[in-house]
Amino acid sequence: MNPSGSSPSDSLLRRSVMKISARNNLSGTITEIKLGEITAEITVQLDAGTLMTASITRSSAERLGLTVGQAAHAIIKASDVMIGVEE
Repeated sequence: MNPSGSSPSDSLLRRSVMKISARNNLSGTITEIKLGEITAEITVQLDAGTLMTASITRSSAERLGLTVGQAAHAIIKASDVMIGVEE
């Protein structure tokens, strides 16, 4: 127990159900992990079948304990989204 009267496992449970401000939260499964010296490319097959690749720091990938086959969420938070078309 900590001073607030909750145990460390209570704190972990609260973190796993935390709300976030990003509206684009897409669920899927990790299909590939490419580790570089500084960054990691994580590919997630979304439930709809589309592949999405994110570039994150290697230390974040290691801290999260990411593994192929693991359920994951691609959470997109961007201030700008650009659309291009061919002329």
